Amino acid sequence: MENRDRPQGSFFGRRKGHRLRPHQNDLIAHLLPRLGFDPARLGPSGPAALFEPPVDETRIEIGFGGGEHLVAEALAFPRTGFIGCEPYINGMAKILVQIEAHAIRNIRLFAGDASQLLACLPQASLARIDLIHPDPWPKRRHWKRRFVQDATVAAMARVLRPEGEFRFVSDIDDYCAWTLTHLARSPDFLWLAERSADWQDPWPGYTMTRYGRKAMREGRRAAYLRFRRERTAA
Repeated sequence: MENRDRPQGSFFGRRKGHRLRPHQNDLIAHLLPRLGFDPARLGPSGPAALFEPPVDETRIEIGFGGGEHLVAEALAFPRTGFIGCEPYINGMAKILVQIEAHAIRNIRLFAGDASQLLACLPQASLARIDLIHPDPWPKRRHWKRRFVQDATVAAMARVLRPEGEFRFVSDIDDYCAWTLTHLARSPDFLWLAERSADWQDPWPGYTMTRYGRKAMREGRRAAYLRFRRERTAA
């Protein structure tokens, strides 16, 4: 899930839940520095320069939680570079274990605020952005903390290439309606649904997360929303 507090600064000292195992602590100390990066230092070639061997395109997943979806995508698309954005130590520890186990080479990690990352990326440098089961911040006074805001929609439009996609998954009806409202008033995005199955069913190849399976067990049905970055009018 994505950053709840929009923290700034370094990764260490961020919120965490369960105590990490010794091997997880070792991965945080030694593997994370190799996969992490400072977005402010990205050159004009953008995020593609982070990957070796070279990649054909780059995607971001904002708030990858336990990393199930991100790892599955990285394994399925070895010629795509993936950036996972997650400020929570436990989430980082979980995905580092999977990256090591599968010897994954096409994931890079940013332990901070996704808005910070988007602000540093060159224009039209991403093929896709995924936001899967984000924190819904259900109380009205906290709605300003939701990731989807007019400002972040504009930021995503700037960094997505024409025909690129923003994909959003949530089992919270209010946040789905909120997202549809914000994307509908943006001239830069088109909702791709043509029939009810287009948002009621996962898109082909989708990897269900643990949170998604929990929502299903508890009787909550998720919506799977896809938005295309429109080409700028001539």
